[in-house]
Amino acid sequence: MRLFVSEGAPGSLPVLAAAGRAQGRAELLISTVGPEECVVPFLTRPKVPVLQLDSGNYLFSTSAICRYFFLLSGWEQDDLTNQWLEWEATELQPALSAALYYLVVQGKKGEDVFSPVRRALTHIDHSLSRRSCPFLAGETESLADIVLWGALYPLLQDPAYLPEELGALHSWFQTLSSQEPCQRAAETVLKQQGVLALRPYLQKQPQPSFLEGRAVSNEPEEEELATLSEEEIAMAVAAWEKGLESLPPVQPQQNPVLPVAGEKNVLITSALPYVNNVPHLGNIIGCVLSADVFARYSRLRQWNTLYLCGTDEYGTATETKAMEEGLTPQEICDKYHVIHADIYRWFNISFDIFGRTTTPQQTKITQDIFQRLVARGFVLQDTVEQLRCEHCARFLADRFVEGMCPFCGYEEARGDQCDKCGKLINAIELKKPQCKVCRSCPVVKSSRHLFLDLPKLGKPLEEWLEKTLPGSDWTPNARFIIRSWLRDGLKPRCITRDLKWGTPVPLEGFEDKVFYVWFDATIGYLSITANYTDQWEKWWKNPEQVSLYQFMAKDNVPFHGLVFPCSALGAEDNYTLVSHLIATEYLNYEDGKFSKSRGVGVFGDMAQDTGIPADIWRFYLLYIRPEGQDSAFSWTDMLLKNNSELLNNLGNFINRAGMFVSKFFGGFVPEMVLTSDDRRLLAHVTLELQHYHQLLEKVRIRDALRSILTISRHGNQYIQVNEPWKRIKGSEADRQRAGTVTGLAVNIAALLSIMLQPYMPTVSPLFQKLENDQIESLRQRFSGGQAKAPPKPAAVETMTTAGPQQIQVLMDEVTKQGNTVRELKAQKADKNQVAAEVAKLLDLKKQLALAEGKPLETPKGKKKK
Repeated sequence: MRLFVSEGAPGSLPVLAAAGRAQGRAELLISTVGPEECVVPFLTRPKVPVLQLDSGNYLFSTSAICRYFFLLSGWEQDDLTNQWLEWEATELQPALSAALYYLVVQGKKGEDVFSPVRRALTHIDHSLSRRSCPFLAGETESLADIVLWGALYPLLQDPAYLPEELGALHSWFQTLSSQEPCQRAAETVLKQQGVLALRPYLQKQPQPSFLEGRAVSNEPEEEELATLSEEEIAMAVAAWEKGLESLPPVQPQQNPVLPVAGEKNVLITSALPYVNNVPHLGNIIGCVLSADVFARYSRLRQWNTLYLCGTDEYGTATETKAMEEGLTPQEICDKYHVIHADIYRWFNISFDIFGRTTTPQQTKITQDIFQRLVARGFVLQDTVEQLRCEHCARFLADRFVEGMCPFCGYEEARGDQCDKCGKLINAIELKKPQCKVCRSCPVVKSSRHLFLDLPKLGKPLEEWLEKTLPGSDWTPNARFIIRSWLRDGLKPRCITRDLKWGTPVPLEGFEDKVFYVWFDATIGYLSITANYTDQWEKWWKNPEQVSLYQFMAKDNVPFHGLVFPCSALGAEDNYTLVSHLIATEYLNYEDGKFSKSRGVGVFGDMAQDTGIPADIWRFYLLYIRPEGQDSAFSWTDMLLKNNSELLNNLGNFINRAGMFVSKFFGGFVPEMVLTSDDRRLLAHVTLELQHYHQLLEKVRIRDALRSILTISRHGNQYIQVNEPWKRIKGSEADRQRAGTVTGLAVNIAALLSIMLQPYMPTVSPLFQKLENDQIESLRQRFSGGQAKAPPKPAAVETMTTAGPQQIQVLMDEVTKQGNTVRELKAQKADKNQVAAEVAKLLDLKKQLALAEGKPLETPKGKKKK
């Protein structure tokens, strides 16, 4: 037998891995050929890989070749493996071809690449998790594993496209990638070049037609207009011609906001921040800002929307902070509640109520749920060993113990959970524990406590999840975390603590204890609503008519997706449970973590002192929102996104549209006579508006922002092509054309202002440029002990408006330089080399903006000519 493979041909990966499995079973010669070499004489196009059998016959399907090698090794076929192979051919390959084409040929990255394969990867992960087997067809590796691994390896070798929340997929992929046949196959095909080795092969393939889950590009030079049907164009024009009369009447705002039978009722919560912590940018984007965007969007849709949050005020953290500052716990809560409220007010967070948990309503509702759980047999008593700090003379709450994680060895694990591996921990399991207050070593003492019987509540919980999750918008990481808890088996969860500052336990023998903060903190949503309206049960005991959206970082998922639902289900009082659990990953700061004590990173009370308006902060944080994986705040990137997207893209279009209608038409929208090009523009804008709605309805906040920026790019290109500033000086037909272009542009600008409102509610700083010196100063101010900042971007020289030829030359240069930067990043080149090429790219882009006549900030004391 002779196997023909080609370097850079994706199909060669699985066949080489499968050939390694069959080694020694038959004589096999492996030949490397060029991708253009015709191995099979009767095929009209070159095809690799190919297996030429001893009989002279050929196999030239990847799965058929792999199947042959597996049969040689004694493998027996089974229906499940065949099903996986069919799925790989019909579902995975089209999506994967699109993702690889975007990544390798078009140079796209991030969500643009991941979006086409998201559903397929999730399907594999769910299948592995559901079967609780290490491989696709059972306990041992099968043909399906090798075929799917080979297909996925070029993409998933980059950790950016293998999200940690898909834990089962991650484990499966790493297991196969570590095997020697797979490693040899990867070395042979990719030649240490990574996914770029596939470029020559992929460039010769037709562009994939896969459109589902189309991602919006953020790079103007790479943008491709969608193909429109005549029907789509006609529908867009018809909607345009109907005008404002077709819109539903604006409904007056209720006070208080209450659900209405037969209408869409949306209840939104942000995870309650600890009162004694000042939130940093990661806290803000993970909870309140993301929820605020969805709340504002919901109100624009005229859904009955209640958005609430508040400070979580009970627990040891508050007692300790009070001790540090020489205040009572209540005084600490009063002080920091105001600090939190001021921060969120500055960020324009539109809470209907921002409450707190130290209220009589909190005590009443928490104790009622607890007593109902006791009456139904869902509360256990047991003696537990706890860590007690003799120096501080108190039992230590879980979060006030630090030590080495018993699972992964992380040295700063908390007493309840390890931030590195995510596993829950019993504080006494920590190695080398320390009291976080005094750093002394605590001792183990016994105390009697109450437990929520989660195993007994497991069945109603799983029944609820089976009914809720299909069709819901729980984020993948939230689904994975809850599945992990269920897979590992539920255990009784302690719900009391030996503290004074908390909700009292109304049970004989436990009067000296309070409820554990994570039992009653989530009940805070109910009590905060009860302080907003005495009709709170219309929201919280109305699951048939209310959709509950809860926003949080991923570390809060177990308590919102499991502990509170178990408490509410056990109480049997028809509580509204979470319909859509929206969990972000973590936002880091530059190359490290936020740290108030070390002065690293921007915290909420500092942002307003930077001189950067709140809406710019909102825009950038939402632009980098950590939806599928961790992301990082970067001062350089913030400058670039503000100056390129807000100033040169969005701001430039709105400014030009407004200037033309004011200067040429006295501030009145002129009469418009639409051409076929105008109708097509309307259809493209309509398509992006539909995309925007689809994404926000699914709470994909970051991606929906891309739709806004795409519309403004369409508008800029439209103005640039039609040149209304020239046509207004021409013939009657030219002047009429200038009026149409201006009228259409200003209407698109009006649409953009509405679409942008959830993201930037004031929009006043839209045209504020951020300067290099300003950003460098802020970087140094918030750097703490971190490494030196990277060099400043190169200075940009100004140039006069250019002609079409020069613009085209600059556009070509931008495209070429963009490809250079992407190749260097893909090759993980030296950071200084990448930074130098990025600076060149920025220089070219700004020269192009100037050449196209985009506005520059005029120096003080001078006027534009």
